[in-house]
Amino acid sequence: MNAPSALATSVDFSVPENVTMIRQMARDFAEKHIRPNIMEWDEAQHFPVDLFHLLGEQGMMGVLVPTEYGGAGLGYYEYVAVIDEISQVCGSIGLSVAAHNSLCTGHILQFGNAEQKQRWLPKLATGQWIGAWGLTEPGTGSDAMNMKVVARQEGTDWVLNGTKCWITHGKSSNVAVVIARTGEPGDSHGMTAFVVERGTAGFTAGKKENKLGMRASETTEMIFSDCRIPQENVLGKIGDGFIQAMKILDGGRISIAALSLGIARGAYKAAVKYAKEREQFGKPIAQFQGIAFKLADMATEIEASELLINKASDLKNRGQKVTDISAMAKYYASEACVRISTDAVQVFGGYGYTKDFPVEKFYRDSKLCTIGEGTSEIQKLVIAREILR
Repeated sequence: MNAPSALATSVDFSVPENVTMIRQMARDFAEKHIRPNIMEWDEAQHFPVDLFHLLGEQGMMGVLVPTEYGGAGLGYYEYVAVIDEISQVCGSIGLSVAAHNSLCTGHILQFGNAEQKQRWLPKLATGQWIGAWGLTEPGTGSDAMNMKVVARQEGTDWVLNGTKCWITHGKSSNVAVVIARTGEPGDSHGMTAFVVERGTAGFTAGKKENKLGMRASETTEMIFSDCRIPQENVLGKIGDGFIQAMKILDGGRISIAALSLGIARGAYKAAVKYAKEREQFGKPIAQFQGIAFKLADMATEIEASELLINKASDLKNRGQKVTDISAMAKYYASEACVRISTDAVQVFGGYGYTKDFPVEKFYRDSKLCTIGEGTSEIQKLVIAREILR
């Protein structure tokens, strides 16, 4: 008999008491250090490296990392609260915090040996170093098993060649976890995970993407040209890289769901405030049913998103399988985020289309949530596969 699906598992709705405190800390940080700069960073596509060092000092770059490695030693409820609060102010910064925590840092935490964890996690968890994670390539987005970046063994070293694209922090990161092919194309056991430090010969940054949204979160190519990696930089077993990556993405989808929730909340709060203040025909537009119903839909979708995320967080904290529920949370929350930010622009009318008001940025940032770490279409494939097992 198959193990019960996460869908059949009950969820404990009691959230740890310290989540409120963590949420307030993240909110205060975002108001002080992020809000005054968001449009300047967005217009210039500036990735504020110094900000992430500050975030590290507050424990937000190693939320899930045990204290023995310099992390905050917290769980997924606290992690989601951090991403949510930051993303209500700026989706770009929320995205970068999520990618650093759940992908690079998370991969080393979950699959590194004791020596590797001690070597890299303290720097990542404290924000001294910024992490990147390389899976996607120009010709293999969703089709990762046919990746072209190849690692061949030479003595006790591995030599990497090829290009990764759409990599968050691909230029400014100090260290990257890179999945490369060590076997035959299409073989799920033909890929291996490597840790590559900045400054390694043959490891360079390529093109920086000029994006619609999330413009303060750096996205670039990572290029490997006869890049020599020592055996001790291999994470886990040779051939397990793709399997590891899929497990990392299970948790990463909770991150993107939390990012979506934060952007949606930010857009919703702005829309409610504006609808109460903006008057037409002698009364606030919030009193017109057409606007009030939009706000009601937004509020409902935010609540539904949060419940899915909380269920995924609860299962993750208890070490249970989250493949189906994390895909559902990511799929639903990201699509809801796009709808909510779109409706927020509509509530603002013409003003919503200008950069003088906040909702146009939520609108631009929201779309990435339906694409990054697995498109909505891929999420539906994952969900269907799980429920039809």
